[in-house]
Order: sequence, then C-alpha cells, then structure tokens
Amino acid sequence: MTSVFKKKSYTFLVTGQVLAHFTQQTGSRLTPYFYDRSCPRLPFIVAEQVYQAALADPRMPASLLRLFFHDCFVNGCDASVLLSGNEQLAFPNVNSLRGFNVIANIKAAVERACPNTVSCADILAIAARDSVVLASRPFVNPGWPVLLGRRDSLTASEAAANADLPSPFSNVAQLNANFARVGLSPQDVVVLSGAHTFGRVHCTTLDPSLYPTTDPLLNAAYAKQLKTECPNGANPADITNLDPVTPNRFDNQYYRNLQVGKGTLFSDRVLFNTTGESRNLVNELAPLFGTYGFFYEFGVSMVKMGNISPLTGTQGEIRKICSQPNSGY
Repeated sequence: MTSVFKKKSYTFLVTGQVLAHFTQQTGSRLTPYFYDRSCPRLPFIVAEQVYQAALADPRMPASLLRLFFHDCFVNGCDASVLLSGNEQLAFPNVNSLRGFNVIANIKAAVERACPNTVSCADILAIAARDSVVLASRPFVNPGWPVLLGRRDSLTASEAAANADLPSPFSNVAQLNANFARVGLSPQDVVVLSGAHTFGRVHCTTLDPSLYPTTDPLLNAAYAKQLKTECPNGANPADITNLDPVTPNRFDNQYYRNLQVGKGTLFSDRVLFNTTGESRNLVNELAPLFGTYGFFYEFGVSMVKMGNISPLTGTQGEIRKICSQPNSGY
C-alpha cells in the first residue's frame, strides 16, 4: 500500500472519477444516485434517525456499522441479518448484534416518505456510513459514496452465518482466507478491522485470551485491566471497550493500540504481531497525523465490502418491514 498520508487526497473519494473507478473495479450494478428521483429525501431521513439514535445511545454507531459487516459477510449485502431468527441465532450474532430497532425506525420513516421504494439493505448501508461520519467527530469525515440499488433477500441462514463470519480467535492466515472468500484483500482485512476503534465486545469473547494464561501478545498492564473488567467466568452480558483510549470515537487510535499490545481481541493483536504485510499496514495507518488517511482507506474498503453479492433488478424484494419478508414466514 502506498502511503495513505502523502500520496492520496481524501476529498478525491467523492469525485465522479473515483466512483467510476469503484464501479469498474467491482463490476458493480449499484449507483449512489439510485434514489435521487424516487426518494430524494432518503439521505436526510437516514442521517437524522442515526443522529437521534446516537444521542440516546453513544454505542449505537458502532452497533450499526457491525450490523452491516455481519450482513455482507453472509451471502452478500442483502439485509438477511435483519430477518428475525435464522442468522440472528448464529453463534457470532446471538445476544450480540444491536440496532435492529434503529433500522426498523429508519425504515418506517422512509416508508412514510417513499412507500415500497427503498430496500432495507440500502438503508443499512447508508446507516453504517452515517454512523462512522457521526462518530468521527471532532474530525471531519465526509464518509464515502454509498452505492445503492440493492434489494432484500427472502431468506436467511444460521448455518451460513456460523460458517462465514470472521472469528475473533482467527490468525492472520485465517482472516485473509475468510476475507478472500468474499473478494476482499489482506489490505481490506487490516483496514476494516479498524472498525474496532470504537464499540464494545462481550467479555466471554476474551476469556480464551485471558484465562488461565494471559496471551503473550497482550500488554501485561492491559491484560490486568481486562481481567478486572472481565473476571473469569464473566456474565455473558458483561462488556468491555474494544478501544481503551477513545471507545466512542471513530479514529485511527486502534492501530496505535496494536503497536503497544493493546488489541482487545486476539484477531486484532495478530495483525501487528505477525511479520509481513499486515504489520506494515498497521504501522502505515497508526501515526497521529494519519487519521484522514485511515478515513480514506476505510471508505475505499467499505465500498468494496458493500459490493459483495448484492441482489439487484428483479432479485429478492423491497421488504415493507425489515424483520420479515413481505410474504411472511
């Protein structure tokens, strides 16, 4: 990866040239202008709802971004994760995913303005981008152009979610293979893992790294802190910060944490502690002056992820209610 700090202009991300580049590289049939005529107020409706949700719950932006990740990695970005049951019952999702009520509220507001027009999959994609922009403050993050035109799946799969979602216990080779399966590169692994710069994680996810023997990749002082916050045999409901420094802000602090052994998840720590490309990418994104470089790279990778196997044209449907197909179960 060439320097994201010296050779790239982040504002270039929103130009028509770069949009054309994205669509050519991914073979996308999506476009950021899909609803310009059919639902022109869509961006404002979603942004307002995300803002109100974040005011009520500062954790919500991270939760909405995570929903989008977990949707796209299972049979593509088709809002299958929003269907009640099925994927929501998979091991990585059960009692873990949040924000379904926020997406439901956004969908209801959009339906009032533009009935039977906007898919739940597209609403989730926009909400993820707006969540990142909102949580980046006081930095000015213009986000990325969300390509639109997805349709919603009719079904969801618990088995596929268990098989396809990246594990917090994976090593670098396993992460790279998991991302490659959906067309994402080792660079995307490191960049998209930067989403762990905000939000919370269940303590039970950390137990193998803390007990009975502390992971040698983990900073000793930070391990002691985590053991205080997540005692052995922690309640499944207990949570801790993914980023101990700026837990509610979307920035590049995550990469500096990795450099000093303060990656909360095993799958985070290995990115820096495995010699090779991943470690180099962490060092590239970590400098204090590199926040805007990270914003750029994250936007590029999010556009790529948003292009994983979308349903378009006459595929799927436009759900009226995001938690169930229009025909019901």
